[in-house]
Amino acid sequence: MKRVSVIVPHNVVMATIDGPRQLFSAVNDFLAASGQPALFDVQFVGLSREVSQQDGRYTVHTDRLLKDVKKTDLIIIPALTGDITTALEANIGMNPWIVDQYNNGAEVVSLCIGAFFLANTGLLDGKKCSTHWMFGKELETRFPEVEVVEGSIITEDRGIYSSGGANSYWNLLLYLVEKYTDRRLAILASKYFAIEIDRNTQSPFTIFKGQKGHEDAQIKNVQEYIEANYQEKMSVPDLAAMFALSRRSFERRFKKATANTVVEYIQRVKIEAAKITLESERANVNEVVYSVGYTDPKAFRSTFKKITGLSPLQYRSKYSRGFLED
Repeated sequence: MKRVSVIVPHNVVMATIDGPRQLFSAVNDFLAASGQPALFDVQFVGLSREVSQQDGRYTVHTDRLLKDVKKTDLIIIPALTGDITTALEANIGMNPWIVDQYNNGAEVVSLCIGAFFLANTGLLDGKKCSTHWMFGKELETRFPEVEVVEGSIITEDRGIYSSGGANSYWNLLLYLVEKYTDRRLAILASKYFAIEIDRNTQSPFTIFKGQKGHEDAQIKNVQEYIEANYQEKMSVPDLAAMFALSRRSFERRFKKATANTVVEYIQRVKIEAAKITLESERANVNEVVYSVGYTDPKAFRSTFKKITGLSPLQYRSKYSRGFLED
């Protein structure tokens, strides 16, 4: 029997504590239906028996107190909600127990922005991690020792698992079901809960807004210029000259400020504009190519798929209702 401890912190996304219990309980039912013993013993654990949520609108009853759980096999840290700093401070009392259990052989799972909670324990230092695509840069800034894997749905590193944003946690739970049981049961669970199995990237859901949480005012001016003039042809030497910078200094400062090269940033701005056009207009793909400043449709398609994980037509089919390719 695998002992699963679902942490019940303050400031939690309710679905991410109930989802694991639902899934692992369903797998137990599947096993029972085939004459096999249950595999998962799932319990809610916390610092108190009753944990108030969302200013008292909900209360979660824990099955056991952390101090009474001497040994567990799998710890699940759900997604936090609200102000991150407040949430981390409210739940810091759980950290020593999580660290002790990991050091005694337990595996640890963080769901979505539960990665901040896990990082705050120190267990992610020097390890790779996934989180919601909107919060990756903030996680890197708060915890510079953590290697955030951009856009990943599932990351595994030395007994620590993490998932991407929002409903991606279901994919991580399915991954664990397959690991602890077999592929057949994982597929059965995916069908039962109507989850697309083997989804491995958040890229189709990512909205690129530019990384402007830095203090380099001149680089911000460059970013704003790129975003306002993405339809135009622009090169690194031209931009450096326009803003009176040496090319070497320009590229170094831009990368430091935005975590992208200049070329990568230009590409991401152009592709974001193309995504919006594909979602909302009837223009065919070639028209979209030229509207965002590309002259080579093949290069555009290659870059689009690299960034979004989908071809332009696949993206349009997924997000645009009623538009047909001309």
